[in-house]
Amino acid sequence: MKQYLDRNDKKAFFEHFSESKTSIDNNLSKNLIFYGAPGTGKSKTIKREVDDKGLPNVRTTFHPDSDYATFVGAYKPTTTQEPKMTLIGTKQVPVEGGKPESKIIYEFVPQAFLKAYTGAWKNLEQPFYLIIEEINRGNCAQIFGDLFQLLDRNDDGESEYPISPDDDIIRFLQNDKKYGFAALTDEQKAAIPEDVLSGKELKLPMNLYIWATMNTSDQSLFPIDSAFKRRWDWQYIPITDAKMGWKIEAAGNLYDWWQFLEKINEQIGNTTNSEDKKLGYFFCKSKEGIIKADTFVGKVVFYLWNDVFKDFAEEAGGLFEDSDGKVLSFSKFYTTDMEGRAIVKEEKIALFLRNLGLAPIGATEVDIIDADNNDGDGRNERKESLISINIPGNPIIQTAESTQFDSFLKALNIIGEDRIMPKVNSLKYKRLNCPVISTMKQPEIEHNDKGYSYYQLGQLFVVKGCKSYTYIRILEDLDKMLNIGLSLETR
Repeated sequence: MKQYLDRNDKKAFFEHFSESKTSIDNNLSKNLIFYGAPGTGKSKTIKREVDDKGLPNVRTTFHPDSDYATFVGAYKPTTTQEPKMTLIGTKQVPVEGGKPESKIIYEFVPQAFLKAYTGAWKNLEQPFYLIIEEINRGNCAQIFGDLFQLLDRNDDGESEYPISPDDDIIRFLQNDKKYGFAALTDEQKAAIPEDVLSGKELKLPMNLYIWATMNTSDQSLFPIDSAFKRRWDWQYIPITDAKMGWKIEAAGNLYDWWQFLEKINEQIGNTTNSEDKKLGYFFCKSKEGIIKADTFVGKVVFYLWNDVFKDFAEEAGGLFEDSDGKVLSFSKFYTTDMEGRAIVKEEKIALFLRNLGLAPIGATEVDIIDADNNDGDGRNERKESLISINIPGNPIIQTAESTQFDSFLKALNIIGEDRIMPKVNSLKYKRLNCPVISTMKQPEIEHNDKGYSYYQLGQLFVVKGCKSYTYIRILEDLDKMLNIGLSLETR
């Protein structure tokens, strides 16, 4: 004869399952939110920990129209087939040979929460996951309602404070044979406390994990109040190189996706002073490791233009600067064919990436210059050097008294770090695929055998060892961008 556990003996119940062979890890957080910038792999993390291990789960996604009924359950109209009836005398009788009729009835339909809740209680030896994607895109206070109280867990992992469900939920738990408790075996029923089995009270079992994801860039949709936040553990997912070697394909060239993310995230941080809008490695999808031009524009450029830089056009410097000096607005990334279909202008992607200071993969280690005057290596062979620099209102800088680089630094000092900083990403000159002027050091410059090194100028880092012509061109470009009115004497 089988021995059943006393469902009211909580101590014996937990001792039994702690001795059983179970995959439950009590060190894992029961209520856990994975948060970070879009594309950092929050959903992939859950997939790896749950789906890839074959663990049972129920998924839902919150959105602005989500509410208690769509999360827990509610009565909904459903269609049922019933025999066609006729009236004989005072009685309804089936019509012989008649086709069944469709009738609309109302029945209680459980949603994600109740499916996960009952699924966990039915098999207490295995962890069960309720996964909520985009939790902050819905009004959590409205969606959880009185379930909010269940999120307080005791040391065993059960809800500290049970709640009393309404009559509809009680009837569902008692009578539903698919998701409720009606079809449980005697052994399963013996493992469930009487008040839970009868539906008298709701409380989360020790094996039910509620895991959620949250994009920090969406946090303004429905701010989560502090009382709700306190009932969750939070796991930050940082922006990292996934080491998948993805490439951006545009205008016949390939660009390194991770290098792009590093540069654009630095630009986002410098421009908006915010971490929320940065991009993670999985922000968009690749096909066999290649991010096509239409994907890059439709997903990445669209996001950057509309959600990040649209209100920071001036602060973004020359990032969205077209070849004619006008604004490189989102619409300029497209043209149309003879039938009016939109076609991506890949040369605009290449221009955008050059504005960011990104070189194609395999580009030679020469100074990158602007698209309108790109005549390749020949431009770098010119033997042009500075004689003097005249900046209005300041003494003339004579290079005879110092080196070319020293004269260049004096000019930058006079122009001013504060004026140069917003224009750094608009300067298209590089060495070893690193900007000649930047706000952070690059290891390629710090550790090289080609004679390049850094000189720090306030918050700016300037590469020493370039040809004189490079410094001349940088000064000329700064003059145009800042309307300095300087004049250069060269030979």
